[in-house]
Amino acid sequence: MNPTYCIDPFNRKRLPTMEVRIGQLTLGGDNPIRLQSMTTTDTMDTDGSVAQSIRMIDAGCELVRLTAPSKNEAENLGLIHQKLAELGYHVPLVADIHFTPNAAEIAAKLIEKVRVNPGNYADKKKFEEIDYTDESYQAELIRIETKFTPLVNLCKEYGTAMRIGTNHGSLSDRILSRYGDTPEGMVESAMEFIQICEKNDYHELVISMKASNTLVMVQAYRLLVHRMLQNGRCYPLHLGVTEAGDGEDGRIKSAVGIGALLEDGIGDTIRVSLTEEPEFEIPVARKLAEKYTNQSVYPLSVAASKLAHNPFEYTRRNSHEIHNIGGKHVPVVIADMSTKTELIPANFYGFGYNYSVSLDKWNLQDLAADYVYIGSNSLNFEVPGTLGVICDFNSWKEHFSERIGCYPQLTVDQLPELSKDQRAFLTLTAEEELPATLAEYAKLTLVVSTKYDNKTQLFRHFFSQLADAKIDIPVIIKIDSQESDVEKFQLTVSSDAGSLFIDGYGDGIWISGDQPNTLINSTAFGILQATRTRISKTEYISCPSCGRTLFDLQETTAKIRERTSHLKGIKIGIMGCIVNGPGEMADADYGYVGTGPGKINLYKEKTVVRKNVAAEEAVDSLIDLIKEHGDWVERS
Repeated sequence: MNPTYCIDPFNRKRLPTMEVRIGQLTLGGDNPIRLQSMTTTDTMDTDGSVAQSIRMIDAGCELVRLTAPSKNEAENLGLIHQKLAELGYHVPLVADIHFTPNAAEIAAKLIEKVRVNPGNYADKKKFEEIDYTDESYQAELIRIETKFTPLVNLCKEYGTAMRIGTNHGSLSDRILSRYGDTPEGMVESAMEFIQICEKNDYHELVISMKASNTLVMVQAYRLLVHRMLQNGRCYPLHLGVTEAGDGEDGRIKSAVGIGALLEDGIGDTIRVSLTEEPEFEIPVARKLAEKYTNQSVYPLSVAASKLAHNPFEYTRRNSHEIHNIGGKHVPVVIADMSTKTELIPANFYGFGYNYSVSLDKWNLQDLAADYVYIGSNSLNFEVPGTLGVICDFNSWKEHFSERIGCYPQLTVDQLPELSKDQRAFLTLTAEEELPATLAEYAKLTLVVSTKYDNKTQLFRHFFSQLADAKIDIPVIIKIDSQESDVEKFQLTVSSDAGSLFIDGYGDGIWISGDQPNTLINSTAFGILQATRTRISKTEYISCPSCGRTLFDLQETTAKIRERTSHLKGIKIGIMGCIVNGPGEMADADYGYVGTGPGKINLYKEKTVVRKNVAAEEAVDSLIDLIKEHGDWVERS
């Protein structure tokens, strides 16, 4: 396949999309990246929905989405719209539609935009495996066109915009039967609806490809752009990682997925889906969008270069193994202790090592770094045997050359002084040319960084140089950030590093910055977790809540996290309703899904195994289910 999915993978240029008008707002084209969120109130609660919408708008929300699961909610959107206008708020409203075409047709006459999900708007989602013939498949497309065309014509008549929003977790049985649970299936699902719109000369479209798996999400958007470029018409793109979760994990995961696309100039509006109050999503989205303005860019002239990876599927770059780095090893994490004036065992707690004075032994946490860089510091105590120590070349020669587990870090100028069979770490910048003698050193690991903001493009060029030279040396991706704002720091480094790990690059991660060691360390592991390259903790696929939610998601997520956070590598989906719940269970080991007021269905993967469990008993029942399948361990 032609790998074209953006304007230039080596020089960031915004994808030119069509401009779409949504009420008084214009989206796409040369407009700034728009910020949006979704209410969590019951749409029939007019006053509550208005109040929450105002909080969102005051926080900077430029589009407010509300759920409309039935005709009643769709009709009430008109009243909410009227009350907001009376109070001086004219931000466009979006109706979130899933199973009810009639609700969409009502909403299209009352507010500025409707969102439909191709997987369940007029298609079937019963988790049935059906073998479609070409004839029966085509017959279903005709049926869908018949159901969907009335909405298209209404939107065209009333000047209403539409988002065609494909969700990985709600692909139809028909799409799954032909394409499987894949990015290709997501794109095809959207393209079918796009083609119906175009057949009716309707183009006020925004498209999204959401998934909780960042690799699937990024690949789906890239494939979609590839298809749109082929067709000669690029619609604006709404970016988001669905069910990202809460707190630090939700922010890192969102920054990894959304950031990987913004790095390539892809995206016209973003929604950061956090299991928190919707107005809290907007500042996070703003910080992420602001990263791509007023940047210091190193220009690359690489017209002849080609990508060293396939942007449409994940394949990790081949590198040879050096101890626990490269080869088939998971990416390592390197902690930086070089700025400390004097090292003591207590310093190591921040990156996962706890020294017991009374027992004279080290205890390792799940998020324990693999190496520590000490610069030119002395080290007057024994470190755990699992922890490698990296020090500056001159300090290594003088103090550490005979010490097991200690390795030098050097520059290109110092390379001639190094024995060619000595294990070492060589620092390079992503924008410089490769040293001519690099391949002669069999035990080098490269530590690559850049001070420029176009890190994704510079690293891509660097890896293409390695590929052209057929050099398979392991590479540590080093990200330096002096950002003082904690949230902005995490968003920035996550988007910088995340895009590279999604593309299969990196045998390790090294983050340095003016933040506490615990935060830097958890961010590094969080990036690897979000890119599925190293699983080191429990993963929660938790939806951000909306008016369909049947229980308190924040409270329930906290309860489940409290009981299960020690189950390393287990994925637990926590879904407020049935819309995306079962589908997202396919990407989780266990699922907790609201099915009615006070009632919960529990899933093993995408199969419901316990129905209508009372909410007050559901967390205990989930723990029992995990135990039954042999995935439970007691806390140590």
